[in-house]
Parts: sequence; structure tokens; C-alpha cells
Amino acid sequence: MPQLISPTWRLHAAWQEAHDEWGPGLHEDGFGLLPTDDVESAKGFSTWLDRLSRDSDRCIYRWIIDGEQILGGIALRLGNCDFNQRHGHVGYGIRPSARGRGLAGWALGRMVAQARALGMERVLIVCEVNNLASARTIESQGGVLEEGPGAVRRYWMDVAARPSS
Repeated sequence: MPQLISPTWRLHAAWQEAHDEWGPGLHEDGFGLLPTDDVESAKGFSTWLDRLSRDSDRCIYRWIIDGEQILGGIALRLGNCDFNQRHGHVGYGIRPSARGRGLAGWALGRMVAQARALGMERVLIVCEVNNLASARTIESQGGVLEEGPGAVRRYWMDVAARPSS
């Protein structure tokens, strides 16, 4: 049974396994990784976790786990700053071996409930134009595609009107 948990040092080895599965680069959306983060070393991993914790007033990070395995990550970015208007309030990623099981939709539903609990009225969720799996996930959770051409798909979700998960 999947769970959403706060990032934790306890799952360092499991996180590293998931990170290795994605391969080189910073493409694990929802984990809050920056190009300057050194997650390969124990000290760097600890520093990264500390930064995520310090940023909790701007972003809520959760790992999607099943037992001791990390299946993905999801982030709820708070506020309406320029970054959130470009990249969305929610970002998520599912490790390649865990895709196709409905985990992204499950996690998205729970983060939308969190957004509602925090008083947010609507959230923006963005995905690449060619990421049809993510587009289907967002649409299945009530996301409405914003009109107009663009390099990304921009979906708005009315959080206040959405039934509780």
C-alpha cells in the first residue's frame, strides 16, 4: 500500500536506488533537486534534506513509498510567485519501474487535498507537451487544460470544488 511521507535520511539507500534508476541528470520532478545538490555523498544528501526542510514554508515535499521502496516524489509549491506560475504548484515524478500503476494520480489527489486544507483555491499543474501519460493523469484528477499554444501543457484544477479524496 503506497504512502506519502516527508523526505527522510532513513530511506537514503532506497532513495539512491531510485535515483540511480532514473539515470544521469535532474529529471526527478517532485524531489526538489537543484543542479548544485550533491546527493551522491552522505554529507550532500543530508544537506539536501536540510534544504528541503528549510523550504517547507514555500514547498511541501513528499516521497511516494511502498514499504521501504521509494516509488516517486511529489511537491506542492505554495504561493503564486513567478516560478509557480511558470512551473506549476505541483510537480511529480514516478520512477521508471513503478510507472503505469496509478501512483501519480493517487499522489496528486492527496496533494490536492493538502492544497485545499491549506486554503488554496486552485492549483496549476504543468507537463511537457509530449508527456501524454502525465497529461492523462492530470486530466483524470480534474485538471482543465488552459487554452492557447505553448511549449508545455498548463492545467488548472479548482481545488475548492474538488471532492475530498
